Amino acid sequence: MPIVYRSACAQDLERADALVVASINALTERHGFGSIAATHPTNFQAFSLKDDARGLWVAEEAGEILGFAWSWVCGDLWFLAQLFVSPGRQGSGIGAELLKRTLEHAGQSGATSKALITFSFNTVSQGLYIRHGLYPRFPIYNLSVARDVLTGRLQGGLLRGIPLRETASHLRDLALIDDRSLGVSREKHHRYLMGDAATKGFLLHVGSECVGYAYVSAGGHIGPLAVTRPDMLDAAFRTALSLAAEVGAPQVSAFLPGTRDDSLNTAVEHGMRITLPMVLMSTRDLGDWSQYVPRNPGFM
Repeated sequence: MPIVYRSACAQDLERADALVVASINALTERHGFGSIAATHPTNFQAFSLKDDARGLWVAEEAGEILGFAWSWVCGDLWFLAQLFVSPGRQGSGIGAELLKRTLEHAGQSGATSKALITFSFNTVSQGLYIRHGLYPRFPIYNLSVARDVLTGRLQGGLLRGIPLRETASHLRDLALIDDRSLGVSREKHHRYLMGDAATKGFLLHVGSECVGYAYVSAGGHIGPLAVTRPDMLDAAFRTALSLAAEVGAPQVSAFLPGTRDDSLNTAVEHGMRITLPMVLMSTRDLGDWSQYVPRNPGFM
């Protein structure tokens, strides 16, 4: 039967997530990293589907999902959150067809910047993205540390964290921080995170000045984190490490861009080790990533 490419619906999301997990694990096992992915609730996919269904697509044959693509738009930024094909059907053009449809989403939305985060060892996909004008910009490292190791190395000099609330003043602070770091508003994504019971958000202050924000998940993962100027990133990251340790999860983790030596040094000094190398790809420079720490490759 022919492959059908169609817009995704809510009933597709769990099956699509299972396909994504299988595809990721096949790739990471092939490159010696073992199985790293597991299924999770598809809350952010569902949020994106409700927000703008034009960005989610499936490739299907005889009722079986063979591929899944998911992109979202904020302002003039189009971001490819996921593009995966079933391991047994890769190399057959399904990925290119799905990418073509998500790129149409970018055009329909008037986005002038396009970006994604992918595995640095996924050279086949990088070649596909380069052919569509997205080029590697810098590495991003997933780092992790056991909480008991981290707590023995935490140091002072922290910023003051104020729990985030969905108030006009807090949303204004978040918008200012995002404008200075990324150059684009992500208000809808902040609202999503503030409504997520498994995530805690904080505004970061020096005295009365708001200099950044940080989110920490119940699983001990840090991100997104952003600051108003580069010299604040290391202090903000140190603060986030302390906040993550307070959660009590057995591991603390973060995705750190390879754009700031001090923050990478801080991670290593606190016992963090690189577990996975990734890379940001984009059509042009995107904000100042010496001021930003992403949440994950799908959320950015």
